[in-house]
Amino acid sequence: MILYHGSNVTIDVIDLSQSRPGKDFGKGFYLSADKRQAIEMAESKVAFLGGEPIVTEFEFDDTVMTSGFLKVKTFDAYTEEWARFVYDNRENYSDTPLHDYDIIYGPIANDKVGAQIRNFKNGSIGLNELLRRIKYLKGITFQYFFGTEAAIQTLHKL
Repeated sequence: MILYHGSNVTIDVIDLSQSRPGKDFGKGFYLSADKRQAIEMAESKVAFLGGEPIVTEFEFDDTVMTSGFLKVKTFDAYTEEWARFVYDNRENYSDTPLHDYDIIYGPIANDKVGAQIRNFKNGSIGLNELLRRIKYLKGITFQYFFGTEAAIQTLHKL
């Protein structure tokens, strides 16, 4: 399958040390099977950081997801487990991951997650309301997280 990474720079070699913590599934490299989503991400990065929108394509053998070779977590829908996982990872700004998954597949949280996490943290809303509020506003869109060198080795730049 083809996966897409949207950015303001060309990705020639994936360098996990360049990844930032505090993301949906933690510090890692994120891709989408939806090229439109990757284009939107690239345009968003350009709006904040400048440059030109660039979408880099990677080939990924998705049989890796069920092979048992790597530790994989899948969230098939917006669930309370997913909301708690995103909340915990969005709150972790250290370089120490909260989990040991190589690859995670699951929904993308919406762009207003930070405000909703603060509401949940201060007790203004409960977990169910957090889940409702952080669902991606344009419908369910999934992302792939690659968090280890072993996972990165399963990607081949096109």
